[in-house]
Amino acid sequence: MDYHAESLSSWETNSAFWDEGVGRDGNKYWKRLQEPSLRRMLASHVHPDRRSRALDLATGNGLTARWLVNNGCDSVLATDGAAAQLERAQKRALTATEKDRIDYRQLDVTSYDALVDVLKDPSKSDGFDIILINMAIMDIATIEPLANALPKLLKADGVFVATILHPVFFTSRATRLLEVVDYNPGSTQRPPIDRAKVIREYLHIPPYRGVAVWGQPAEQVIFHRSMQELFGTFFRAGLVLDAFEEPAFTEEDAISERTYAHTNFPQLPAILSFRMRRRADAP
Repeated sequence: MDYHAESLSSWETNSAFWDEGVGRDGNKYWKRLQEPSLRRMLASHVHPDRRSRALDLATGNGLTARWLVNNGCDSVLATDGAAAQLERAQKRALTATEKDRIDYRQLDVTSYDALVDVLKDPSKSDGFDIILINMAIMDIATIEPLANALPKLLKADGVFVATILHPVFFTSRATRLLEVVDYNPGSTQRPPIDRAKVIREYLHIPPYRGVAVWGQPAEQVIFHRSMQELFGTFFRAGLVLDAFEEPAFTEEDAISERTYAHTNFPQLPAILSFRMRRRADAP
């Protein structure tokens, strides 16, 4: 089974649906979890005085590319494996800053040669200050080529930042458990609901098909990786971890009419974000 081809095909099919759901300014996951975490992770690299050059991998509808230039990046190369995503991203670029500072390129992140080929452009030959991949690693069949290319793509003081669905509480195929607490002495109100997630498997889960947003036209392939598998791949390639967060929704994000919603689990992080740098002796 060629999971890589199937994954790309699903994103070609789902592109319009995904774009309409996320919109130009992002959804709740972006506004409450991803963007605040990325702002912290990239505080030293995303500001006008730095004049950073960024490589945005799996840009989707261009949300993160626009965020980068609107917050001070001098230039962004926005890439995606799906042509339909890039078409959507270009249409979403409306301001002069977004049109002038973002370039687009179809790029296969499972190909080492395709990744390092980016450096053949004279304007990018010395690498990138920022390489960002937002909420897409779990959609990629193999991450070894990306990990091996990063030391060549990053400048000496450059950073690689990624966000993913949390591997423990999401891509492990965890199930949601709701308990109605009928025994609640001292209260005459409706019984409280206790929420938990049950993790039955974690270390070794083969690729499986699922959905990111209910109603999307096609299922997508999800590639679960335990934390040791995920980080070990980058460590072996010569990268070190220097920032790590587990953003979670808060009580104010709760949706009372949807008791099972992920936003109603404030103690269990929905995503994982991390920052890496080149090891000093990386090739």
